[in-house]
Amino acid sequence: MQRFFLKTEIVFGTRVLDRLEDYRGRRVGIITDDFMVKSGMVDRLRGKLPGEALHVFGEVVPEPPIDLVRKGVRSMAGFGAEVIIALGGGSPIDAAKAILATLRELDTSRHIPLVAIPTTSGTGSEVTEYAVISEPERGLKHPLRSKEIIPDVALLDPELVRSAPPKITADTGMDVITHALEAYVSLGATDFSDAFAEKALALAFTNLPAAFADGGDLAARGGMHHASCMAGMAFNAAGLGLNHGMAHAIGGRMHLPHGRLNAMLLPLIIEYNAGTAGGPAALRPAVYRYAEIARLLGLGESSPWASVTALAQALRDMNQQFGIPSTLRAAGVDMDELGRCADDMVQTALADTCTASNPRKPAPAEVAALLRAVAG
Repeated sequence: MQRFFLKTEIVFGTRVLDRLEDYRGRRVGIITDDFMVKSGMVDRLRGKLPGEALHVFGEVVPEPPIDLVRKGVRSMAGFGAEVIIALGGGSPIDAAKAILATLRELDTSRHIPLVAIPTTSGTGSEVTEYAVISEPERGLKHPLRSKEIIPDVALLDPELVRSAPPKITADTGMDVITHALEAYVSLGATDFSDAFAEKALALAFTNLPAAFADGGDLAARGGMHHASCMAGMAFNAAGLGLNHGMAHAIGGRMHLPHGRLNAMLLPLIIEYNAGTAGGPAALRPAVYRYAEIARLLGLGESSPWASVTALAQALRDMNQQFGIPSTLRAAGVDMDELGRCADDMVQTALADTCTASNPRKPAPAEVAALLRAVAG
């Protein structure tokens, strides 16, 4: 028996932030980062809740650590928040999920709704049951998973993404593509998750280059915002794979942006999963799933091997267009430190919950070989 469900109310189109007016008369906590406070984004939310009791926790940092979650819990519990709004990219939304989970455990008698307002088009965290919290002192990232942390409402306003610089647009956009591709070939994929993954990829391949070239292109920004959300719905239902398992392991140690790491790994992981790196005689079952996507994107060739090879090359070309390096060496990683951590990263990737749904079961030696390949 399989299940597919959608919990989150998704609000898009014009005057999206008007949805916040439904929370007038309630104590509203906003969880965000310092940039959102200084840029005036928080003030835009205040404008929809005039006179309400508002409390802002604006201390979220990238890869939010456990200590920050504890601090956020104390802040929101002391305020007595009745509604939580998460404003920002994946880090503020993930932090809000972890904070909210703890608040709900402290008081199980009431439901505190979570409203997610993404300001990047990448993680899809506004509709997923996942969050990633870090332990920087141990070089670890902890993927959390619970249906209890799926946001109740997601507000998709492309105006909030307009100011994202090209590099952030590229990193987060490639994260969208990775989410959708991994969901499509995941062991947990179904017809329902496929529908969201296919549409997310079609939107992303069309709109990401345009949004990268012109951040003010609201049509492209809107397309990427929708693609991010749909990719989130796809992988929330189907799961992810080794690409994310390795990105979490490398990112926890080397502290590169998550989306950039996913982009660097993606062509290698596709070739590994499909077996195309070994030529037509080495093909794996996943090759046919990747070939379907290649055909959908207009990259279909005369054979599954050729189609998947074209897909991997198209992703390498996009990375080059966006200035994403192909290797960790080119990204400025300390290669000596990488060598010291390599064995631990292999084991961390294999133990990652995302890796469990990868279409090809990886062996430690295979993950080590992929790590050497991306290291450069």
